[in-house]
Amino acid sequence: MTSLKIGDKAPQFEAKDNAGNTIKLSDYEGKKLVLFFYPKASTPGCTNEACDLRDNYQTFLAKGYDVLGVSADSAKRQQNFINKNELPFPLLADEDKAVIEAFNVWGPKKFMGREYDGIHRTTFVIDEKGFIEDVITKVKTKAHAVQILE
Repeated sequence: MTSLKIGDKAPQFEAKDNAGNTIKLSDYEGKKLVLFFYPKASTPGCTNEACDLRDNYQTFLAKGYDVLGVSADSAKRQQNFINKNELPFPLLADEDKAVIEAFNVWGPKKFMGREYDGIHRTTFVIDEKGFIEDVITKVKTKAHAVQILE
């Protein structure tokens, strides 16, 4: 789905997170960032993915990575998702889809024979200088940390 590839400069973004803080890509300069896009907070696949990243969060930090999730959910829904699953990382409430569209992960999907537009579950690993180091489009929701760290 996304046209971004390894070696591309990651699109600059600025958006509010679950707590109303403004988060920008430049905030992560000098650190690696795992930027994961997911369709909807509190749905089974998204919960599996977020909890797998939560369970491996200390490993990410130890290897110099920060973790940031993005969906088009409201800040309130994102905060509920964090509270319910004790997620240690922020989630962007990208309701206007500015970040989602900048990373080109919005588009036609099929589910149970129905076609609709939505977020394609995609993870970008961004290096310390803002370049894309990995793009994962076939996310294994229950083993996503392993996909990223391998």
